[in-house]
Amino acid sequence: MNHLRFLRYLDEVARCGSIRLAAERLHVAASAVNRRIQDLEEELGTPLFERLPRGMRLTAAGELFVRYIRDRSADLDEVRSRIEELKGLRRGKVRIVASQALAPAFLPRCVAQFRRQHSLVAFDVRIGDHIQALQMLRSFEADLALVFNLSAEADVEVIDTHEQRLMCLMHASHPLAARTDGIRLRDCTDYPVVLPGREIAARQLLEQFLLRSSVKLQPMIESNSFEFLRGCLVHEQALTFQMSLGSSAESGDIVAREVIDRGFPSGRLVLASLRGRQLPVIAFAFARFLTETTAEPVADAP
Repeated sequence: MNHLRFLRYLDEVARCGSIRLAAERLHVAASAVNRRIQDLEEELGTPLFERLPRGMRLTAAGELFVRYIRDRSADLDEVRSRIEELKGLRRGKVRIVASQALAPAFLPRCVAQFRRQHSLVAFDVRIGDHIQALQMLRSFEADLALVFNLSAEADVEVIDTHEQRLMCLMHASHPLAARTDGIRLRDCTDYPVVLPGREIAARQLLEQFLLRSSVKLQPMIESNSFEFLRGCLVHEQALTFQMSLGSSAESGDIVAREVIDRGFPSGRLVLASLRGRQLPVIAFAFARFLTETTAEPVADAP
């Protein structure tokens, strides 16, 4: 649509009363703006501007032509807006199931950032483990799943994956909080341990490593609620574990330290949809946004 850009040159000169100022606003050479105006005047067979010592002033023909340009520009904006609605980028609903660790901060931040550009889009966010995520994809209750350690399935399309390290969480006053270079599991044996349930990815990574290790961790408390486990850290010198993306938002009284045992396995954050399903355009757009977001450093991310 280069011709529309050239018409904008004339409109900008009419607004500024100066070729030089219009060129500066348009970030083009003044000679290019002047040349396009001359081309239009030659094509129409009449001057569109009066060249005055102190600038440019529209002729009667110029005023008619500028009105035409502005009407056409408004019509084009309306068409673009309707096309955007047809594409589903302004309205619609994104239905997503996500791991519990992403619920307090990471996912709310992503949704808020996305809605700044798509303010009319609604979200239906469910929290579940990888088994529940598979069920919701297959029953069409969710368009997308963003969960840890989603198992490979023939009917699931993996959109993106990101490696995740296991983090040890503790109160800032805990003796191990001073070890900013990381924590070994053997260091944890002298303190109470509170663990997420066995359906949680962090617990699964932990048990996978402990099966071939001489280290033994006996949980004093188990829970499927991260909020409850973090609460336990406040009241006694206990430790718990969580995947890095879910723990990196910890601040204030709770700190996170990476588990650095040699050979400790890493987890995967998986973004997936049901294979062969045509995603709603807005869900596809959010999936692309999540792919870009999780590729960024997450030091201050949830």
